[in-house]
Amino acid sequence: MGTVLAYGATEINLELGRTSELLMLLACIAYAAAFVAYTIDLIRSSRTVNELEASLKAQEAKELVGVGQVTRPIRGAASSDTTDRTTHRNASVDGQLVDDDMSYDSAAPRRDSLRISIALLILAAVVHLAAVVMRSISAGRVPWGNMYEFLTTGALVVAVVYLVSLIFKDFRFMGVFISGLVVIMMCAATMGFPTPVQPLIPALQSPWLIIHVSIAVLASAMFAISFALSVLQLVQTYRQRGLAAGKPDKLPWMRMVPSAVSLENMSYRVNAIAFVMWTATLILGAIWAEAAWGRYWGWDVKEVWTFIIWVVYAGYLHARATRGWTGVPSAWLSIIGFGCVVFNFTAVNIIFPGFHSYAGV
Repeated sequence: MGTVLAYGATEINLELGRTSELLMLLACIAYAAAFVAYTIDLIRSSRTVNELEASLKAQEAKELVGVGQVTRPIRGAASSDTTDRTTHRNASVDGQLVDDDMSYDSAAPRRDSLRISIALLILAAVVHLAAVVMRSISAGRVPWGNMYEFLTTGALVVAVVYLVSLIFKDFRFMGVFISGLVVIMMCAATMGFPTPVQPLIPALQSPWLIIHVSIAVLASAMFAISFALSVLQLVQTYRQRGLAAGKPDKLPWMRMVPSAVSLENMSYRVNAIAFVMWTATLILGAIWAEAAWGRYWGWDVKEVWTFIIWVVYAGYLHARATRGWTGVPSAWLSIIGFGCVVFNFTAVNIIFPGFHSYAGV
């Protein structure tokens, strides 16, 4: 068999396609290594924060003892200075080591393992990008014509959006969740939906594929990031409630994560942007359906679930903006919305028959 096969006017480069699949596997391994490195950093961070707390408490006790040994006039001045220092330190230990602007406190420990994690994630993204480009060149088209290609391209977009966001905001605390999500997507693609390079079916051979699906991929990636923020928000909320009730801090690494309110605000902004993109996806999909099948809307199961996702996120944005529905309910609604996104791109494509059942398996 030759390395190039012709399907009508389309030529498929099989050798380049196999190289792309190999690079996908290498990227998956690199993502997994990044996830492990992030996890190790998480474990070390908890231990480091506990050690930092113990050392600062010991230093505070020494300073208080020293203050009690001087005369009263001097003690007042020294006590004021000591209080300032102690207040600053306790704000770092008892509160968060990162503020609402994602800026870390000076007392935050240096995390070399985190830099290694980010370097591994960048390496994985570069290899992944090369694999996606090779897949596109080998097929002579955009690389999102089936479940395998949609998942691998979507995983790449999630990783790239996260890495780009690091330039503007310190989202390092999300690394373990983002890398874990990307690993799941890559494993699902390579093991659950392996698909050799092949030409598009006639219904997908349209310029609308590039416009409609690219926006859907980007919107889904942003929904995934807001999902991670919402999960962290729930964890931080329950942790802060426990601390307020006088319970011990069982998740000290969460001190390196912003407050629950800050996480909620960031999730809301990301969801708002993704919702605009999803609205465009819905409209452009209807236009493409009219061009392909002669109707804008046909109650196909894929169309229905795309609309359900739009309704869920519209309800989320409306409830939070106008009804003050914040906190835990807001986080859960965001998580439910992403669950609908996952269901739409997995179960709907696999289980339910319809016009979109060609999407990959």
